Amino acid sequence: MKVTVLGSGGWGTALAMVLAENGHAVTLWSFLEEESRTLRETGENPLLPEVKLPDGITYTWDLACVQGAEVVVVATPSFGVRSTAEQIKGYLTPDMTLVSVSKGIEKGTSLRLTQVIQKVTGGICPVVALSGPSHAEEVARRVPTAVVAACPDRAAAEKIQDLFLNERFRVYSSSDIIGVELGAALKNVMALCSGVVTGMGYGDNTKAMLMTRGLTEIARLGVALGGRKDTFAGLAGMGDLIVTCTSLNSRNYRAGILIGQGSPVKEAIEKIGAVVEGYYAVDSARELAQTVGVEMPITQAAYQVLYEGRKPEEVLKELMKRKKGHEIEEGWL
Repeated sequence: MKVTVLGSGGWGTALAMVLAENGHAVTLWSFLEEESRTLRETGENPLLPEVKLPDGITYTWDLACVQGAEVVVVATPSFGVRSTAEQIKGYLTPDMTLVSVSKGIEKGTSLRLTQVIQKVTGGICPVVALSGPSHAEEVARRVPTAVVAACPDRAAAEKIQDLFLNERFRVYSSSDIIGVELGAALKNVMALCSGVVTGMGYGDNTKAMLMTRGLTEIARLGVALGGRKDTFAGLAGMGDLIVTCTSLNSRNYRAGILIGQGSPVKEAIEKIGAVVEGYYAVDSARELAQTVGVEMPITQAAYQVLYEGRKPEEVLKELMKRKKGHEIEEGWL
């Protein structure tokens, strides 16, 4: 197929590599001409060190590359999804399929990113969410990985499943786009929190507690918004949570470590040098939780640290002293 990938960050580039390996005609679009030239002339992406880009990928900074594509993969940062959709909508046709691989919730609207794309483009073509435990660095190095292609339109989900599927990149299909996208966005919040407790010097017990109870509240919100609870036990839920809460490949986890070690929030985020999606997602998650009346104590604590300047030690102590509860009654399985 003819595929255009919008966004030449680490994730967009890694996915372009998978698609090229599968024999598709791939065009990789960069926001800046300089970035596109670097990729073309060096055959490398600085965000993916020691990885050689395969032959056969076309590099451009002209959004007209969307015209005539059968599949368009939107791999921009979450804050750029709306503007990108605005710019490409004139090139879209009903026979195309859009794929959202960015993770987050739009600030100000609390919309999932596929909702943003559909709203901006008028729903002219189906939009599939692709998500799961998948560090770009490892996908680029051909490390075996599994993800989920989700869309209420089963044919569209399976089309994207077939597009990416190969012997080292396994793709499952799902109809639960709500659960898949919320799992993708909210795990970044928990990854930040996991980094904070690591930076504070706590160990595996604390991290396991945070991840498990974090998954509970993510699922609680997801089900309240129309997602399926079993989705959160799968790749886009538990799987993505594990990989982002435990790995130094995760920008959110690394930012959290710096905050836990005492760095001011804004300074920690700037040090990462790339978008820390969890910082933006926590605000939207808190708003969504309040809208539907769902209790999310860890998310609320994260908001207090990130936006209200409270000390991590204080909010952790308050979390530990919350009213006692019964795990199964508060759980989601």
